[in-house]
Amino acid sequence: MKRRLTITVDSELLLRAKRYARLRGVSLSSLVEASLRAIAVEEKPPFSERWRGRFKEALRDDARYKALVRKYL
Repeated sequence: MKRRLTITVDSELLLRAKRYARLRGVSLSSLVEASLRAIAVEEKPPFSERWRGRFKEALRDDARYKALVRKYL
């Protein structure tokens, strides 16, 4: 079901958006709807949530770990 939406934008942006839509043969409404759909689809969890629990704790007696500690800490 489609619903009406009222938004406020800068007049220069509105002219540019109308021109963009007209050149592509679509209405301004469909252009806005497509943009909102693209934003909603791109929603993904933050980096920390995507990688939580995927790394193992470093072994402190590992030579590589000790070398990194000396170099960076």
